[in-house]
Amino acid sequence: MTDRLPHEKGFHVSWDQLHRDARALAWRLQDVAPAGGEWRAVIAITRGGMAPAMIVARELDIRTVDTISVKSYNHQTQSEAQVIKSPDMDLVGDGEGVLIVDDLVDTGRTLKVVREWMPKAHVATVYAKPMGRDMVDTFVTEVSQDTWIFFPWDMALQYVEPYRGA
Repeated sequence: MTDRLPHEKGFHVSWDQLHRDARALAWRLQDVAPAGGEWRAVIAITRGGMAPAMIVARELDIRTVDTISVKSYNHQTQSEAQVIKSPDMDLVGDGEGVLIVDDLVDTGRTLKVVREWMPKAHVATVYAKPMGRDMVDTFVTEVSQDTWIFFPWDMALQYVEPYRGA
């Protein structure tokens, strides 16, 4: 374990970068689409998966989009994962032909719960850490386990004093 704070080994993702990476994810997903080349639906894991899922759904022209909300973090501390909001299970079924999208897989705890609900779904994340990588079928970028990813929805622009004064 390191004595570093999360921001000391941070990976800052801008809106532009997230958009590019989510589009790259869509391109990869087109190549692994089910028979017939069409996904039935996209299920975004809220909240972080909503922006990437929207981009993927747009790129692949998927009109059926739903969410599953799994809480496994309390600020920066992981806890027991629990489903807070489920998708329309009549639509989703066992997940056959369904695409699940999230921003990041960290330990895989959230995806373990989601896979129990939809075992045949295809799971895709924009970013993956080694501990959770096996829970994902498709991802774009791998980062080290001790890297903290700062997503654009968690950041605010603010003035910073110049290093050498004003």
